[in-house]
Amino acid sequence: MIMHLRTRFFVLSISALAGILISSFFWKPALYVLIVALPLFLIGVYDVLQSKSNILRNYPLWGHLRYILMSFRPQIQQYFIMSDQSDRPFNKEQRDLVYNRANKTLDELPFGSQYDMDTPGYEWLNQSLLPTVACKETCRVTIGNFQCAKPYSASRLNISAMSFGALSQNAIRALNRGARLGGFAHNTGEGGLSQYHLVESGDIIWQIGTGYFGCRNKADGTFNADEFTKKASLDNVKMIEIKLSQGAKPAHGGILPAPKVSKEIARARLVEPGVDCISPPAHSAFSTPVGLLEFVQQLRELSGGKPIGFKLCLGAKADFMAICKAMLKTKVYPDFITIDGAEGGTGAAPVEFTDHIGTPLNEGLIFIHNCLVGISIRQHIKIICSGKIISGFDMASKIALGADACNSARGMLFAVGCVQSRKCHTNECPTGVATQDPKRMYGLNVHDKAPRVKNFHAATVESFLAVLGAAGLEYAEQLTPSHIHRRIEGTKESSYQILYDYLTEGALLGDQDNFPEIYKAYWSLSSADKFSTYQDVYKQFMKKENYYLRTSELEKNEEKNSQFN
Repeated sequence: MIMHLRTRFFVLSISALAGILISSFFWKPALYVLIVALPLFLIGVYDVLQSKSNILRNYPLWGHLRYILMSFRPQIQQYFIMSDQSDRPFNKEQRDLVYNRANKTLDELPFGSQYDMDTPGYEWLNQSLLPTVACKETCRVTIGNFQCAKPYSASRLNISAMSFGALSQNAIRALNRGARLGGFAHNTGEGGLSQYHLVESGDIIWQIGTGYFGCRNKADGTFNADEFTKKASLDNVKMIEIKLSQGAKPAHGGILPAPKVSKEIARARLVEPGVDCISPPAHSAFSTPVGLLEFVQQLRELSGGKPIGFKLCLGAKADFMAICKAMLKTKVYPDFITIDGAEGGTGAAPVEFTDHIGTPLNEGLIFIHNCLVGISIRQHIKIICSGKIISGFDMASKIALGADACNSARGMLFAVGCVQSRKCHTNECPTGVATQDPKRMYGLNVHDKAPRVKNFHAATVESFLAVLGAAGLEYAEQLTPSHIHRRIEGTKESSYQILYDYLTEGALLGDQDNFPEIYKAYWSLSSADKFSTYQDVYKQFMKKENYYLRTSELEKNEEKNSQFN
């Protein structure tokens, strides 16, 4: 059959060409058909002879139709096939909510919810019979503990970390101007503090990643205190965030290929233009929990006392508990901790990391909140969470679980025109948001999009206040896990207060018999002087009958390696 298809192509093509030539003897204009027919014939011949595509070898010419349809598949699904609730990572209803609020158009829904409320995972908040009007002052929170000389009054909702390089200069400017107009903060991402973050004069949270972009030594990529001090002292820079990991690709470094490292990006990152820009998986300025806290203190002093915190996606629980022990040992407390969920996004990441590595936001948030309560320092550290925050209910649910403020990345991108084409990694973003192509970037008008960022922020915070009021609350701090309910299966539902374990004040410092086994196990495994290794994990958790053989084999291999070294 396959040979027949290839044969059919040649028979039909040769017959058509011969027919055109014969017809031209009687009607000369027939030769014009060769302008189309001859290139198609040559493409078909090439398809048969090439070896990269099985489809094209077996289905010359016609096989291209498959690739054409595949190129339009995401758009066809998004616009014609998927329901308003079925798309991922954000469905049409969520995207429309952002667009409508950004444009100040009608954002109400008619006729009732389209969500299946019997589906496991559905969440809701139980309202009060005595609703109230939430206090507008609760829309802001002060970040900066007693060790901080320059606390910052932050909005409950801010722009999450997105780098210049991943985003276009127009997108960065629109976001930052929107932050200035709306009175909230813009996180730079680890790509450095560029001129486009500063030109619009919006409040900045400067993120310092493993590459120390913007405050690095060019020769070896290590931290440069002088460069840091120069930028951290700028009035726009309100807080500094040390990035340990991110939800979309935790424990994974990154590379910006040489062709994308323009002179502007190189200047912002303090790297060489036209050379691969490497972001390592881990920091070189510290390698232990105590080292991290010493780095926090160093940045606090170099910045003149501005709030210093760190961002992570929760991974090995013993690692965070090790940081907690380091806080107790050094008496150095970060001003804030940003928790990124595994559901967070990025411009590009390996599929395995995006889909299967890292702790989802709810679980990470509850664990970290519990640990800080358990060592009696929660009052000194604000928690910021990021990961698919798009609505007032999203804010309320995360604050109920322990957050003090929320960051939104993709919500803010929708506000500047993102359509979720998912071409961020190709430099072919159709809306000019996630690209460095000047022709595509032209489509994003800063003057038009900046007010939309402000509008989305204002409407979302307003909806958060409405949710608070519906629950009969005046202040965000009154939200608790008991306010949020989740469908488990069938007719079973439960509040987050019941679904998760919670530690009491100082529980980790007292009698360890009084808190959950999982916390006890990780607490005993953690150390302020080192992060956990796989040897520690095996010794603590895997010395059971089923693991004896594997553990002993690992120990033998380690002994051989040590002898070899």
